[in-house]
Amino acid sequence: MTKEKNQSQETESGTRAGDDNAEVRDQRLTYDDYAAIDDGLRYELADGRLELMSPGPSSIHQLVSFEMQRTIFETCHMDYIVFYSPIDLILSAHEVRQPDLLMIHRSRMDIIRMRGIEGAPDLVVEILSPSTLRRDKLDKLRTYARYGIPEYWVVEPKVGTLEQYVLQGERYELHNVYEEEEPVSSPTVLCISFTMKGIMDNIPSIRD
Repeated sequence: MTKEKNQSQETESGTRAGDDNAEVRDQRLTYDDYAAIDDGLRYELADGRLELMSPGPSSIHQLVSFEMQRTIFETCHMDYIVFYSPIDLILSAHEVRQPDLLMIHRSRMDIIRMRGIEGAPDLVVEILSPSTLRRDKLDKLRTYARYGIPEYWVVEPKVGTLEQYVLQGERYELHNVYEEEEPVSSPTVLCISFTMKGIMDNIPSIRD
């Protein structure tokens, strides 16, 4: 077999392999695919794969979310827009998340669009539930860092703690863990001022 023929076959083989890889890449869903789904369920789009968000959040999850949104709004509404779920955070054509809370400085309102938020907000908050533990503490930790979100909070409603992660380079570092009466502050969102005790004291007792 001649060298030229060998090269020709290798080129054809390489082209076929490249086509296969391109086909695999093209099979990832996009935001348009995600937005076209109308089955009554809630999803996120993680690197082109649908992730089901059902069952719905628990009552304590919703109460904590509301209290945090209300409390943050009191001190930050002049400088920041505060959104709460459901809101599409469109980080790329293949990455669409629905954080529980997010904050955007009013100087960056250009990333707020009719269909959702297109770009990295200044701060994102996820409130844990048993069904989202791994997703929030591992998968989203990596995802939000990859897309350059400066600060990420993970709130554990059962014990009333807040884990604060701050972006250092391309990864998050655990900056602090807040509980009880320790004042929550932020190195990136300076208007933040509350305590987790203040949040949790406003949550009524919920029966199992």
